[in-house]
Amino acid sequence: MLTQVFETMESNVRSYSRSFPAVFRKAKGTLLYADNGDAYIDFLMGAGALNYGHNNDFIKAQLLEYMAEDYIMQGLDMFTVAKSEFITTFNDLLLKPRGLNYKFQFCGPTGTNAIEAALKLARNYTRRSNVISFMGGYHGLSQGSLALTSNQYNRQVAGVGLHNVTFLPFENNAAGFDSLAYFEMILEDSHSGIEKPAAVILETVQAEGGINVASPEWLAALKGICEKHGILFIADDIQIGCGRSGNFFSFERAGIVPDIVVLSKSLSGYGLPMAMLLFKPELDIWQPGEHNGTFRGYQLAFIGGKAALEFREQTNLDAAVKEKSAYINRFLHEEIKGDDERISIRGLGMMWGIDLSAYDDVLLAKKIAQDCFKKQLIVECVGRHDRVIKLLPPLTVEQDVLDKALTIVRDTIQQHTGKKANLQTSVA
Repeated sequence: MLTQVFETMESNVRSYSRSFPAVFRKAKGTLLYADNGDAYIDFLMGAGALNYGHNNDFIKAQLLEYMAEDYIMQGLDMFTVAKSEFITTFNDLLLKPRGLNYKFQFCGPTGTNAIEAALKLARNYTRRSNVISFMGGYHGLSQGSLALTSNQYNRQVAGVGLHNVTFLPFENNAAGFDSLAYFEMILEDSHSGIEKPAAVILETVQAEGGINVASPEWLAALKGICEKHGILFIADDIQIGCGRSGNFFSFERAGIVPDIVVLSKSLSGYGLPMAMLLFKPELDIWQPGEHNGTFRGYQLAFIGGKAALEFREQTNLDAAVKEKSAYINRFLHEEIKGDDERISIRGLGMMWGIDLSAYDDVLLAKKIAQDCFKKQLIVECVGRHDRVIKLLPPLTVEQDVLDKALTIVRDTIQQHTGKKANLQTSVA
């Protein structure tokens, strides 16, 4: 199928199709199939919206059964059986075992809408307007979310000033700079000139920012500062959450309990649009309808989300993710980085980055990603100037497919850098 109809009639705003110029028709598991039948290994996975792979059979069966019975598809925020079952399952399988006591808020079906809701709630609860965000963070492109997003390319098209946000360096973004000490200083110095914030918001692993992983110690210290000063802690678990970190919530490894958790992307389990907030009960100061939307709580997404939680339990998915994570880590360090000090490897769970920013060629990562696509592997570039190759396989990736994808990445990097493979190294 020709791409002319898209190039002629679709807006210039399209982006992924520029990097992956094929027309896709089918998908299953880890594979995307182009209209001509070519199979591509998908390590983009709907930008993290498909943690359980394309068309997961277990989840699909429950979706089809639900539709076959003509159960309700659109219910606004009315009481429905689908919503009740999702909340109950989520609470029983995730919150109670972790000792978490949260209320649920279903908002518009995108991550950025959930971020907007979190901002509204934090500001109204504290009666303060400023928010602390972090350099390298990405939280969405609607007005409030964009104000929290540091990328100048995204910010420049806002059309209005983006205010009431103070940016601090993330843990790994500024060598030698103690961002937490600076944060405490501005909170305690009456001449800092920076308004006390309503909240701090962050991804525990910055995805679009270049796969920057916050340490458990840093996260715990940041949470401690927030508690000391009465500042709400918002965890943006939109991409690194829903099991991708190795635990369902990415902040679990730090032993902290955020005041507000934002979830979307893989929440529905099937790529269906869904987003929600979890927040401590005392924060529930909303008046009816203060933040709403026609698609707040898509019924089919509730069914998929419940099925995804059951699938996780039945397959012991967290353990499998941690095992594959260790395997990927070894491969990237031994087969790709080796002794090359110009390559940095960062990641957690099933989100990994190969940082090539120390090379002189600023387009190196993009060239490698393009050649990977020619070899039928889909990976994207992230980070400052897109110099980090991002690996985002499904949590369910088959071992042979994982091996094939990692080999393609290794061989393609070696072709561009002249670095010879260490074929004697075993990652088993």
